[in-house]
Amino acid sequence: MQNANPRLKIKNLVQRYDGRKVVDDVSLEIWPGQVVCLLGPSGCGKSTTLRMIAGVEMQNSGEIWVDGNLICDTVFRVPPERRQIGLMFQDFALFPHLRVGENVAFGLRGSKADKGMRVEELLRRVGMSRYLEAYPHELSGGEQQRVALARALAPRPSIMLMDEPFSGLDNRLRDGIRDETLEILREEETAVLLVTHEPEEAMRMADEIALMRRGRIVQQGAPYNIYNAPVDREAVAFFSDVNIICSTVNGALADTPFGQFLTPGIADGQEVEIVTRPQHIKLDFDRSGTGPSPTIENGTAARGTVLRSRFMGSESLVEFRMEHDGSTLKATVPNVFLPKPGKVMWLLLRRNRCFVFPVETD
Repeated sequence: MQNANPRLKIKNLVQRYDGRKVVDDVSLEIWPGQVVCLLGPSGCGKSTTLRMIAGVEMQNSGEIWVDGNLICDTVFRVPPERRQIGLMFQDFALFPHLRVGENVAFGLRGSKADKGMRVEELLRRVGMSRYLEAYPHELSGGEQQRVALARALAPRPSIMLMDEPFSGLDNRLRDGIRDETLEILREEETAVLLVTHEPEEAMRMADEIALMRRGRIVQQGAPYNIYNAPVDREAVAFFSDVNIICSTVNGALADTPFGQFLTPGIADGQEVEIVTRPQHIKLDFDRSGTGPSPTIENGTAARGTVLRSRFMGSESLVEFRMEHDGSTLKATVPNVFLPKPGKVMWLLLRRNRCFVFPVETD
């Protein structure tokens, strides 16, 4: 039966440093077994939000609720050790003088036998049973991360806060350990709030992403929706490289060399940016100065000259100098495609993968 209340609910959290809002009216809900990711650039307020939830910092205003119970506002405050919240950080923070088993058991209550059973169960689940008597310095980074996970899970927290916990691992280990960690957390029905500045990690791990910028959540939703229906140009650019074509609205339309774009709700005379990702540019060869005919799907072709091309492993990146205004556009092509500099080609934009945003002025 679904709980009537979210496992974690934060309402209108605000934190100021020296009069400046570093967290500005942040609200979130997380349900048991759900993974929500706070995604944003460094300094946008992600870790500060985590510290307020953990009880390490006191908010200036706003409320924090767990399972329908208020645990902190500006008057009432449950201390950190009684919040049933687990923490995982980038540096793992294992006690160097304690063995692996002792690290996992630290903070557990109950009889020696019960604690021993819990330690053995968790070390088995994270594949670290044979390291029970080892010290942290004898372990690799990936092994230390598994021990840190076991220790964080040992008291059976209802909520897990994770602050860039995988960023210290090399790419070869990172994906596997992330997947193993999430599987265990979901089995435990733990509500997870993950902080990261890496879009790929958020897309891989999260059920829901809250995109944060300058202290505020600017967009929230499933990874698919955040990626495919971005709220503004910055949101598009946070997930990938972008190409920008500039225009001005006239009669609810923006004229470009790639055809006209609809601009509903944007006033005439307003400058706009048509934003598209490199993988959504199609290329065609120049045929004695003529290109492909316009289509509803791809619009009108515009001509460009290859500046450079590079093979990136699974795809090729080709940069063009556009004939109409001298701007540079980038296109990615699957596999190996390396046209020589100076080659003339035609570029088309996938219309349903273009976003039109008004140019914001200060």
